[in-house]
Amino acid sequence: MAQQTQEGVYRRQDSRYWWIATTLPNGKRIRQSSGTKIRTDAEALLAKIRLEAFREHHFGIKSQRSWQEAVVRYLAIKVNLRSFNDVQRICRKLDPYLGHLTLDQINGDVIWNVVQGQLKKGNAPATINRYLSIIRNLLKMAREEWQWIDSMPKIRMLPGEVERDRWLNREEAGQLIAVAPDHLAALIRFALATGCRAREITGLEWNRVDLERQTAWLNQTKNGTPRGLPLNHDAVAVLKEQKGKHQRFCFTYFGKPIVWEITNSAWHTALKKAGFADFRFHDLRHTWASWHRQAGTSCDELKDLGGWKSRVMVDRYAKYATEHLAVAAARIENGRGGDVVQLSRFCHVRNAKRG
Repeated sequence: MAQQTQEGVYRRQDSRYWWIATTLPNGKRIRQSSGTKIRTDAEALLAKIRLEAFREHHFGIKSQRSWQEAVVRYLAIKVNLRSFNDVQRICRKLDPYLGHLTLDQINGDVIWNVVQGQLKKGNAPATINRYLSIIRNLLKMAREEWQWIDSMPKIRMLPGEVERDRWLNREEAGQLIAVAPDHLAALIRFALATGCRAREITGLEWNRVDLERQTAWLNQTKNGTPRGLPLNHDAVAVLKEQKGKHQRFCFTYFGKPIVWEITNSAWHTALKKAGFADFRFHDLRHTWASWHRQAGTSCDELKDLGGWKSRVMVDRYAKYATEHLAVAAARIENGRGGDVVQLSRFCHVRNAKRG
């Protein structure tokens, strides 16, 4: 095997590729495989690394980093996200547009091409905005955290994204529960009582539940922050029905933990029997929040109950509560009078003519 102090291009007995070794102007030592069996290509790579390091050290010129190189690091950071598969899928979809570019080559024209290409494929603004969000987030990391680039293009989300507004009333919820199998009905009832997401429910363990204090502690939340969950009487009733079915998990299917996607054939069959279309399990959370706002729960209370980090997502439910406007609406009721100045546009017209 080659000596570890060797500089330049060399071969190793345990590798079929040429290796490169050098010390950069900032004192950092590089020793890595060139990924090629051709010596001249390995020497060219070594020269490129040395040149970029020299320019960065002496002139402050950052070495060019590729989009694909950035994606590798970005996915390594996002690997623990629940939505990691979606992020990975979107990065693959973006590769035809950005895969051959360096980060400093991504400008407004490139972003325009991404948008137009996706529009031609028939994708909705909401879908395209998810693509743009990934690009913006990655470039922001490359600029502010990794310091790979000094600037990035301004990326605006597309207008016209329709906010989903699908929820059930009490009667419809009862219909869905009635036609669902027992294990699914329990999940639905608990979601409507607590507003928990699907994975928060299926991952709930008995050692995190205190039925006497009517409290649970969630450790598998969307934003990764554990939170306390107050349990109302409906939620407690559902949990008591599950006692004894499994030693560890609260919700099971024939004595086994639920590890699959809830919106499976049983879910779609229940929707069909209830006569519902375009309804997702997550819409039960929207239903729960809508019911709370209609019952007078404030946005701040709802934010804490639902585990949202900010009020941005909660304010969408403000439209369902009108109690705080009832007094204002009654001020001009017929017969109440009030301090309404008796003015009319027509009296102004008459006065103008007299003048």
